[in-house]
Amino acid sequence: MKMNKVDLSFQSCKSEYKDADVVIFSVPMDATTSFRPGTRFAGNAIRVDSFGVEWYSPYRDRDLNEFKTADIGDLDLPIGAVDDALKVIYKTTQKILKDNKVPMMVGGEHLVSYPVIKAVFEKYPDLHIIHLDAHTDLRESFFGRKLSHATFMRHVHEFVGDGKIYQFGIRSGEKPEFDWAKSGHVTMRKFDFEGLDKVCEALKDKPVYITIDLDVLDPAVFPGTGTPEPGGMQYKDLLWAFDQFEKLNMLVAADFVELAPMLDPSGASTAVAAKTLREMVLILQKNLEKRR
Repeated sequence: MKMNKVDLSFQSCKSEYKDADVVIFSVPMDATTSFRPGTRFAGNAIRVDSFGVEWYSPYRDRDLNEFKTADIGDLDLPIGAVDDALKVIYKTTQKILKDNKVPMMVGGEHLVSYPVIKAVFEKYPDLHIIHLDAHTDLRESFFGRKLSHATFMRHVHEFVGDGKIYQFGIRSGEKPEFDWAKSGHVTMRKFDFEGLDKVCEALKDKPVYITIDLDVLDPAVFPGTGTPEPGGMQYKDLLWAFDQFEKLNMLVAADFVELAPMLDPSGASTAVAAKTLREMVLILQKNLEKRR
């Protein structure tokens, strides 16, 4: 599988793949979206918008162009073939990990996190997951499909096991999902991020994967998503969460998902996603520095 830089890259993330520490890739898939589609267009929309985002983050006091980050672009997925597409995502992640690089994935619908997490878990069997989302994503099946954007975390649990998944911001789902979570399978914090600081402190020496569904943000902040849920977080809350992530010593991979750029003609949602990618890459790079 050939990995290289692409013509349209996120910001200054233009290192050659062979030289990079962190590798950005985007997954143009919204095949199981149950309400409003459009997340397949997120990756390149963010790349275009990134030309208006400063390389320097005053929140991290770091500059993207100080680090070796490659952006390998949208993965080439077979349209309509969900299982085959998941295999491509899984194999791409395996390759990045085998080459001792850190994956930073941009969705796409939330199902695309499943093969990435699976590949990361195979390298780090004690993997813990921090999941920021409006939705539980804990159904066993959805519209007859075992794997969908509404079920992926339930099936991640099948291989990571009890006590390894921490959910924050949850405010939507079916009652059986909440009941299943309460039975001790996952740790769920409804409605906000309270306790995230304590979780990051407890997990600081464990391998951690962070997955962020941007619909955890309130629709007033982030309307460009397929299933908006009122009562969400403000962007300053997400920035606070990023501060907590900096406490981790083994942040081994991350993703964010569910931007549907065409659902927000103002472009505000895409700007939010572009800033989020800048912050997450800088956090991953800082984490690598701590491990060296």
